Amino acid sequence: MKNDFYQKLTYKFVSLFFVLPIYKFIFRGYLIGKENIPQKGSFVMVSNHGSLLDPPILGHAVGRNIAFMAKAELFKIPLLGFIIKSCGAYPVKRGIVDKNTIKTACEKLLNDNSIGIFIDGTRQKNGRVNKPKQGAALLAFKNQKLLLPVAIVNSHRLIRFRFFIPFFTQIVIKVGEPVQPPKSSSKEDLNLVTNYLKENINNLLG
Repeated sequence: MKNDFYQKLTYKFVSLFFVLPIYKFIFRGYLIGKENIPQKGSFVMVSNHGSLLDPPILGHAVGRNIAFMAKAELFKIPLLGFIIKSCGAYPVKRGIVDKNTIKTACEKLLNDNSIGIFIDGTRQKNGRVNKPKQGAALLAFKNQKLLLPVAIVNSHRLIRFRFFIPFFTQIVIKVGEPVQPPKSSSKEDLNLVTNYLKENINNLLG
């Protein structure tokens, strides 16, 4: 309980003094579809991925403490590592099936802590969902939790340079309607829901 209290306190501090200025003032971010965000219970948020800033920005924008699976290497980056850890992120090793990571995700969901998953598993140069993984659908089925599709518009091109001068692109976050978990853990059902999420997110991106 004490650890949870300090984690939530740190999250609020980081969200207010680090993430808010970046999201609101540098990238002029705003949210569409707030009414689709469940206000009670936990859920699995599923998103496209184009930037290292996606986890803290998404968590701040939706107004819920979202715990993201993040590459283990990111925790070694001084400022970013501090921010994502404070926001409840937990490390995952790329290229292997990490049972401890899956166990952690399930425990968080069962304790009413929402988790966030980038459905492609890694950043995409075009900012869209291209080759989605079934992990989010499987976690939703195992824990019987809703899936929340979210699109980060312009995530892959946050900063552009013209004559060495940086220009910051506006971020728009669009939240779709919650999606029911798969009916079973069969490959067919997992594929069905995963592809639906892909289409949903890409449609939100426009």
